[in-house]
Amino acid sequence: MSGETGPRRVLLVDDEPDIREIARLSLENVGGWQVTTAASGVEALALTRESRFDAVLLDVMMPDLDGPATLARLREEGLIEGVPVIFLTAKVQAADRRQLDALGAAGTIGKPFDPMRLSDEVARVLSEDAARSAG
Repeated sequence: MSGETGPRRVLLVDDEPDIREIARLSLENVGGWQVTTAASGVEALALTRESRFDAVLLDVMMPDLDGPATLARLREEGLIEGVPVIFLTAKVQAADRRQLDALGAAGTIGKPFDPMRLSDEVARVLSEDAARSAG
């Protein structure tokens, strides 16, 4: 099972119910992760005030509080210190990825994603982020 040595508790933030459900099922059933879902940036803020997560998967384009704004708020409130954040986005152009990387994200995973490979992609991004942080 992938993800066994990686983070176990993941917060998944996406405004699309179908994407939340598919990603949750994939990460839990394929990767063995514990997944908490949030439908908005505001909900993510509330959840991170209550619980500590090992990683956050954050949709870029959401109404009201988008992914980058949510990340900024989470950091301002000190809610995710040392917690890697991975953006989920349909914008997969190199310039878009560079902008997201500049925000300090651990990485980016494109949508649509392959549900059977999502947990492996998350583990790969987190492993690369850990290696960068250690070096």
